[in-house]
Amino acid sequence: MPHETLPPAPESTGPGHPTTFSGRPRVAALDVLRGFALCGILLANVKPIAHMLHSAQATQAVVAAGEGDGWLGVGLFVDQRFFPIFSLLFGVGFSLLLDSATERAPRPRVLLLRRLLVLLAVGLAHMFLLWRGDILTIYAVVGLVVLLPSTWLPRWAVAALAAVLVALPLVLDSNGVPLVPGLFLLGSALTRYGVIGRMERSVRVPALLGLLFAAGAVPAVWLQVGTRVGDPYFNSWFGLAGLLMAGVYVCALLLLLGTPLRPVLQRVFAPLGRMALTNYLSATFLVLLAARLVGSAPDGWSDATVLLIAGAILLPQWLVSTLWLRRHRQGPLEWLWRWATWAHRPSLRRTP
Repeated sequence: MPHETLPPAPESTGPGHPTTFSGRPRVAALDVLRGFALCGILLANVKPIAHMLHSAQATQAVVAAGEGDGWLGVGLFVDQRFFPIFSLLFGVGFSLLLDSATERAPRPRVLLLRRLLVLLAVGLAHMFLLWRGDILTIYAVVGLVVLLPSTWLPRWAVAALAAVLVALPLVLDSNGVPLVPGLFLLGSALTRYGVIGRMERSVRVPALLGLLFAAGAVPAVWLQVGTRVGDPYFNSWFGLAGLLMAGVYVCALLLLLGTPLRPVLQRVFAPLGRMALTNYLSATFLVLLAARLVGSAPDGWSDATVLLIAGAILLPQWLVSTLWLRRHRQGPLEWLWRWATWAHRPSLRRTP
């Protein structure tokens, strides 16, 4: 997906008593952010997935779906704007799981290794059976090579390395996948410094950061629009604009969660976010089905067509996710992933 994964979605013990894996209160904003990012990622992926039915060579780079092709429309607000959020959340979820595993398992890193290997197997199956643009494989490999070893580093070193790995691809005129390691480490560093645990306690911080991100995003987007694909520095402006706009989206959502809109945002996005792995994988099937029904080549699809297809997928996914989570602690694939991670069968159905 310009894609996710997907931080591990913690289970809930019952209505009104959400908990993390270790029984501590979960950060509700993470579910909303994850679900919001899932919606944007689907919008970015509709055409690239649909291309699988029309040209074996049409699969585009995962995190640059639609790059330079119609991005003055919906793409200007979507392409490379959501995958940074998912990548950041993956690092967050990884560190949260490490905290829980440290409390509950004698060898927590073995547990994390098993989790990443299972994700790698799922990603490879998804990539070779359905869509070459799968991101789960990349996330698993980067997790094994970067995230897991970083658990032995002090948090200041993780933060410093994150800054270098986020800035370096932009300096080298790159975007997309090369940004993933830095974003993973950034999410991990934010968790280890306690920022994630405090993210909903302040209005001033997201407001100030949102203004700073917006101030930087405006010229970055202007430079992106004014630079042709393939020209020097296009990738740098494209990547920078994506990162800054992702920051704006995150800060805006955090601010809205502090308003009376919070219940609405939670009802709309949290079910999708809590079943992000299930919804991400099932979306591939549904986009391929929609492409067959539409019939015409994806290159000819208007923004309205892409929006309609995405809406036709997200609406039933939201309905199924909402109904499923009323009776179950996790989504079906999330549950299987947790079973493989902890090497014992967890409870799936809620206890009355």
